[in-house]
Amino acid sequence: MVRDRFQANQCAEKLKALSEPIRLRIVDLLRDGSRTVGEIAGLLDQELVNISHHLGILYHAGLVEREKQGRYMHYRLHAALVLDENNSHQFNLGCCRLEIPEDAPSEGAS
Repeated sequence: MVRDRFQANQCAEKLKALSEPIRLRIVDLLRDGSRTVGEIAGLLDQELVNISHHLGILYHAGLVEREKQGRYMHYRLHAALVLDENNSHQFNLGCCRLEIPEDAPSEGAS
């Protein structure tokens, strides 16, 4: 019983971390490989501090890994999250699977 509650809590934490559209966009960007906070901020046209905050939430939920390389912190999807390297749009959250379509429209696209 305790284990089930723990797994439910872990699942809820991951889903909560993905509940913000900007975080889903970050996960989508990281499908292509590791990136720095600055790269992500530039690609998403967001402030560094905001991206850093969202990456921290994704990191603490176990969805991304980070590695310091020189002066920069590089973020990538957690290895256990990607179901198949050849199919990087499906993610294993442990309790469920998430699929981000490869041709997902960007926000504001008509």
